[in-house]
Amino acid sequence: MPTVSETYLENRWRVQPNHANNYGTVHGGNVMKWMDELGAMAAMRFAGEPCVTASIDQMDFHRPVPTGDTAVIEAFAFDAGRTSVKVHLRAAGENPRTGDQETTTESQFVFVAIDEDGKPVPVPDLAADDERSQELRERALAWRDEHHRDG
Repeated sequence: MPTVSETYLENRWRVQPNHANNYGTVHGGNVMKWMDELGAMAAMRFAGEPCVTASIDQMDFHRPVPTGDTAVIEAFAFDAGRTSVKVHLRAAGENPRTGDQETTTESQFVFVAIDEDGKPVPVPDLAADDERSQELRERALAWRDEHHRDG
């Protein structure tokens, strides 16, 4: 049974001019794409199957990441259904010279495991039986509780 901590991934992208909007900061669509790609990788690491995006929870952008800085994305699975997996994602801007980070957005994506015909397939149970897994899961659940919107 995979653990939450085994699904944890982190990646960095240097924000280039082709990633930027008219204001010289990363375009939100690029951040969303990077989050989706890394989230799918975390989901696949958990499920052991190809996974596709089913839904994206609330995504608010709190601060820009300027061209030349680094966008840091982290992802981990924190909950599973029969054929789906919930992945918590955090994006931050990072100063490449100092390593200082500021969160720009967080969200939770749902991915569905599929077979070669594109049909949903069952996923395993997800364990949180080590300290790091418990910390990650608690962080994701706290974010969900704080940002969940009905409706």
